[in-house]
Amino acid sequence: MTTTDLERTALALVADGKGILAADETVPTVTKRLAPLEIESTPDSRRTYREMFFTTPGIAEFISGVIMQDETIRQRSAKGIALADLLAQQGIIPGIKVDAGAKPLAGCPGEKITEGLDGLRDRLKEYREMGARFAKWRAVIAVSDTLPSATCVNVNAHALARYAALCQEQGVVPIVEPEVLMDGSHNIERCEEVTGNVLHAVFNELFDQRVSLEGMLLKPNMVISGQECTKQAPVKEVALATLHCLSRHVPSAVPGIVFLSGGQDPIVATTHLSAINQLEGPKPWKLSFSYGRALQDEALKAWRGKNENLKAGQRAFYHRAKCESAAALGKYAAAMEDELAGA
Repeated sequence: MTTTDLERTALALVADGKGILAADETVPTVTKRLAPLEIESTPDSRRTYREMFFTTPGIAEFISGVIMQDETIRQRSAKGIALADLLAQQGIIPGIKVDAGAKPLAGCPGEKITEGLDGLRDRLKEYREMGARFAKWRAVIAVSDTLPSATCVNVNAHALARYAALCQEQGVVPIVEPEVLMDGSHNIERCEEVTGNVLHAVFNELFDQRVSLEGMLLKPNMVISGQECTKQAPVKEVALATLHCLSRHVPSAVPGIVFLSGGQDPIVATTHLSAINQLEGPKPWKLSFSYGRALQDEALKAWRGKNENLKAGQRAFYHRAKCESAAALGKYAAAMEDELAGA
């Protein structure tokens, strides 16, 4: 894939009104999500769960790409079609999570470093042969009065850039995900400060490691109050702080920013995204979504692991994806939530 091909894929992932489904939870994580609904986690049940999303009628209108994980990209549908091919047949771009997870960072208590660089070149080559055209690597940054340390920020930024460079070498568009966590009692001002410092470090590393900004996407957190903060910032303040931070630290050469939901309630995540897109002023990048739980939770509760509920799960997923699409265009309204109830 040439640089032009990378740019074309990156732009397709942030086409107007479209965003990305993050269906890349590890087996232990998806097992925890299924357990409260008494759904046994097996390769077949996990495949059925993923396939519910992938085969939702008309979903390509709102979903441009899907991030899978190693188990999923190797699976076949109930009809024997490779899941990556199933997506591609609908015009949805297959993607893959390639990091090996966040592990404790030596010498930095309470902080983590994302591993998985060893052997990444060969894994990317294999995944591309299996149909993946973009990838994701997540770094996690904890926040407190004293965290993150400069060490944590710098080593994670360096790893993100090494991953991105290897992706582009193998013809795969990298999604660079430095997540400043919602966990904690920090206020929105502290979140903006830390997010800005992290983005500054990440783009310095991307530049130093010769990553083509035009052939990548950024997946950041929104600038919001910590979950335990006694003062939760209102929607307009979240939108203003987020856009202000991105405007200061993200080069205009980046074609798109696809926010993570970070544990936000689905409706809250939708509302925030729409509010950011409704703001006046320059926005040189497309602002869209790459949500996991915020796209999946309502569908999971409707499905509950039962075949007879499959269509109900798909209706819930279609509804939320439609709302996210509207939010990516700055056109979401709370009244849209009534559509599912009347379906």
